Amino acid sequence: MPDVFSYTFHMLIFPGGIFALCLGLLLKGVDRKVFARLQRRVGPPIMQPFFDIVKLGRKESILPASGHTPVFRFAPIFGFMGMLLALMVMPVPGVWNGAESMGDMLMMLYLLPIPAIALMLAGSSSSSPYGTLGSSREMMLMFAYEIPLLAVILAVAFKVGLGNGGIAEFSFAKVVEYQQVHGSFIFDWTMLPAFFAYLLFLPGTLGTAPFDLVEAETELLEGPLLEYSGPGLAMFSLCSALKMVLVMGLGVVLFFPGTVPGGWIANIVWFGVKCMLLMLFSITLVRAATGRLRADQSFRFYLKYPSMFAYASLALIFIIH
Repeated sequence: MPDVFSYTFHMLIFPGGIFALCLGLLLKGVDRKVFARLQRRVGPPIMQPFFDIVKLGRKESILPASGHTPVFRFAPIFGFMGMLLALMVMPVPGVWNGAESMGDMLMMLYLLPIPAIALMLAGSSSSSPYGTLGSSREMMLMFAYEIPLLAVILAVAFKVGLGNGGIAEFSFAKVVEYQQVHGSFIFDWTMLPAFFAYLLFLPGTLGTAPFDLVEAETELLEGPLLEYSGPGLAMFSLCSALKMVLVMGLGVVLFFPGTVPGGWIANIVWFGVKCMLLMLFSITLVRAATGRLRADQSFRFYLKYPSMFAYASLALIFIIH
């Protein structure tokens, strides 16, 4: 019973739930503000994502007449719940070690694609041709960017496992512990290619430029989200905020999970700062400097460069050890 209570708390309050929602919406607000400043615009207030959620929650949800209503309603809930489960698994260094008994690193590989699957369900059930096209693009892109992610996870697992005298270690807690003793992987030259691969993975999984071909406003009019309004669209926005925290936090845990003195409050703030810095360099600056790639270009990109970097780290690890 205590374990059930603990996991429920970590899913609904911290690091998932309320904490992740607040941090995710704050990150999105900062991203929009900095992006506007880079384009010499004033931009919306940082709190605008919070205002948008409240506004959408008060509006009517309109269902497409010829769509598949049960799946259309279920898709945003499915994506949202999947992110809450994934955030429960993710550790916050110095505060929460993650759900160690659940095979967390392997479980994360199954939970991360849930928002993409939810978008596919949303688009295919909406009866909109734009939604169907967006769903097919999401499926193609997901297959492409999951390959380098798997290679990055393997590189980290083998680095920790071989360093501890074993084979591979698929525990986030062990990864954090190893780096606290031997130094962050971001300063290890054998792991730098894997870190670059993870940076390249982030825009694809978050659907931002140059890989924003799924919702592509000028082509697909938001694609899978075209028919959504009110609470359904708000749920997808919350799911996106949760995923922002998840993938940024995952990068922190895998490559620079160092802690600071000052107790759990200081480490929560430090975790949020690192997530924000990672977002600004990997998402905001890239989005401001690039245009949209075509679907075939995006697919080839992920099969080439991020995968090449991640496999290079794997090879270096085995050569050194």
